[in-house]
Amino acid sequence: MLWQIGHLCRIEKQLRDAKAGPALRESVRASQSRMIHHRLKAVIDRLALRANLPKSKLVDALRYAAKQWSKLEVYLADGRIEIDTNLVENAIRPTKLGAKNWLFIRCREAGQRAAILYTIVENCRRLGIDAREYLEDTLTRLPGMKESQAATLTPANWLRVRQGKPARKAA
Repeated sequence: MLWQIGHLCRIEKQLRDAKAGPALRESVRASQSRMIHHRLKAVIDRLALRANLPKSKLVDALRYAAKQWSKLEVYLADGRIEIDTNLVENAIRPTKLGAKNWLFIRCREAGQRAAILYTIVENCRRLGIDAREYLEDTLTRLPGMKESQAATLTPANWLRVRQGKPARKAA
């Protein structure tokens, strides 16, 4: 089972390294990853359904995996979804590590404000934008803008405008 999971991870690494788009990821997953999922599911079902297995954490994990299997396969049908949450966990790690220092900030709204700021900065980092340049520009222009124009200042739209492309309208 571990070898099969490792194979799934290698497929995803190759897709990431190739900077494959959603359509290619879906295609590769359909042709390679789906059959590995079928094999894993068959093994898990066979082991999880054995009534004579002694009670153990492994048996509990197998039964849990069998019940959650449809959720484990969601990424196969959507090329935008990662196989795991590692990228998100790595992105929020600095915030989580600092949480003890900020626990007693004494302002209930500060947590939400901090989360918004972290999201903006992380989006800048992901898009290759200098966060300081972005924040200086947008915070300088924001007070003179109408609320309906604020959506043009998201990091993705800001970058599009910088590249000479039109900003996308808010959904």
